[in-house]
Amino acid sequence: MKHRFETQKRSSSSGNLMISAAVFCIVLAVFILGISRVSKQTDAQAMQTLEQALNRGIIHCYTIEGSYPENLQYLKDHYGLTYDEERFFVDYQVLGSNIIPEITIIDRRDRP
Repeated sequence: MKHRFETQKRSSSSGNLMISAAVFCIVLAVFILGISRVSKQTDAQAMQTLEQALNRGIIHCYTIEGSYPENLQYLKDHYGLTYDEERFFVDYQVLGSNIIPEITIIDRRDRP
């Protein structure tokens, strides 16, 4: 009767610690994957937004002036185009004053 109300010490404290660590690692991995996915979606959206702004500026210039902009700097100076030049490289190829320019956008952060 002497040991009736005493609790026995369990030797599974290391097992509980390992289970807790495993659950923590799983939750951390899911969190990191979620952030990575959101980051990729944001990057894609930023590039799409830049492409839309470029096309809108090019068309607006053609509508107002009757010809497409000669270069990218013209869009910046006269139509308020702004973007992160350290992040994005924009290749602007003029094909003629009455042919819409070809634009290529490259995200510099994608490069190793």
